Amino acid sequence: MTDIDSGDNSGVDGEGREQPWGSGRRRFPDLSSRAYEHPADRSALVALRRLSGFDTVFRTLSGLLPERSLRLLYLSDSVRVGERQFPHLHALLLDACAVLDLPRVPAMYVVQDPKPNAMCIGLDEPIIVVSTGLVELLDEEEMRAVVGHEVGHALSGHAVYRTVLLFLTGMAVKVAWIPLGNLAVSAIVTALREWFRKSELSADRAGLLVGQDLQASLRGLMKMAGGNHLHEMNVDAFLEQADEYEKGGDLRDSVLKIMNMLPRSHPFTTVRAAELKKWSESRDHQRLMDGHYPRRSEDKDASVSDSFRESANHYADSVRASKDPLMGLVRDIAGGASGLGGRLKDTFGGGRSSGASGSEGSGPSKSEGPGAPKGDGPDA
Repeated sequence: MTDIDSGDNSGVDGEGREQPWGSGRRRFPDLSSRAYEHPADRSALVALRRLSGFDTVFRTLSGLLPERSLRLLYLSDSVRVGERQFPHLHALLLDACAVLDLPRVPAMYVVQDPKPNAMCIGLDEPIIVVSTGLVELLDEEEMRAVVGHEVGHALSGHAVYRTVLLFLTGMAVKVAWIPLGNLAVSAIVTALREWFRKSELSADRAGLLVGQDLQASLRGLMKMAGGNHLHEMNVDAFLEQADEYEKGGDLRDSVLKIMNMLPRSHPFTTVRAAELKKWSESRDHQRLMDGHYPRRSEDKDASVSDSFRESANHYADSVRASKDPLMGLVRDIAGGASGLGGRLKDTFGGGRSSGASGSEGSGPSKSEGPGAPKGDGPDA
């Protein structure tokens, strides 16, 4: 790993080389990952660490996966990024580490894989891996955001848990001997996936801090969904898909969304794009860009209770603002809304509702309502 001198904004790394970060882009000395981490990322990680058996699995796998093994794997069967190999990626990596003030530059490798992908893994030191499919898909500014995304994972310390997730999902049968049972291991994999989906939202924010170009970040996400056909796609229309996805359908669709999401390690791309745009327009992002942000030197004094409170407030705000039918049901339950049974029957049955909150007449009396399983909605 290369050391970077973060003492000033001169654009020189630890080996005295001038670095090509774009003029006018801000750097963030002593940046703490708390500045950009999504509240759901922090709360999901706390929940993961409290999961029964997680510490045992984590310690066991840490012994099974020495750092040397990972490094030898990529050193032997991929291309290491540097001044003589993929120099443009090397420049983007140095740039991202300088902008986010990551003291040590992670090793970076390019692997032959037509599927666009990137990841940050490693136990003692992070390693960034990008696929040839991703390198060929994105332009320079889109790639800058992706490299910043992975450097954000490194700064947040996500690489260790990502490595454990990859090992557990790829070798589930071989870890059956761990004295927790397959069900416990599956529970840990599910919890890891839930956390990692949230951590992607944090890393997207880090990518925006590096690139400082919202349109490039959104284009990159759109290309990962639709391929290299930029002339056939539109960012605004792509964001409209996210809005339609969130508010469309009925409670049955809400349940299907959850089921579709459970096996995934990443959130859906339209959702990521909408989340990133919303954060870019927030007061927190503006304050960060103005130089007001948490510092790493202050991390030891950070209040755990404040983090919990921020996470709780985030979830409460998400429920209040969500257009999803299931979240609307949660709001009604929390508010003691009258006529909830009629609304539940009406929504599950796909019938039309006038929106009245009275206990009578809120749903059709035809046979379509009782045809839906009455207990599935609230339990799901």
